[in-house]
Amino acid sequence: MSLTILSSAFTHGASIPSIYSCKGRDISPPLTWGDPPTGTQSFALIMDDPDAPAGTWVHWVIFNIPGSAHGLNEAVPTDAALADGSQQGRTSARSSGYHGPCPPSGTHRYFFKLFALDTMLKLSNAADKNQLLQAMQGHILAQGELMGTFSK
Repeated sequence: MSLTILSSAFTHGASIPSIYSCKGRDISPPLTWGDPPTGTQSFALIMDDPDAPAGTWVHWVIFNIPGSAHGLNEAVPTDAALADGSQQGRTSARSSGYHGPCPPSGTHRYFFKLFALDTMLKLSNAADKNQLLQAMQGHILAQGELMGTFSK
């Protein structure tokens, strides 16, 4: 099943505004999604850049977003544990929270991948993208993707 993920800051395939990048305030963009399938207990989101020179660069790992959520506000704090129970894992920068686009050269694609899950995950805040993907196996009810581009 697919899940629609949108941002009021940019449309799929369009340029991500610089406020959400290392050239701006480096804050997370606002994201919204539609009604999840029945049985959704939580959401997880991964933002990555497959065009990075050394291989895919992970910009954001957030999981255990409450199943009742319909989005993430702009400028989500970078704390590992958030007030609503969401947890932020380790990025390629080896820290938690959102790290915006900052390509060394050229135009890169940034994928926001959203997953509706039938469980809350038992992961530490040190979990990275691969650990999250492994923990989600067999628990994904629906998923969606939003892609934006950025160049310095």
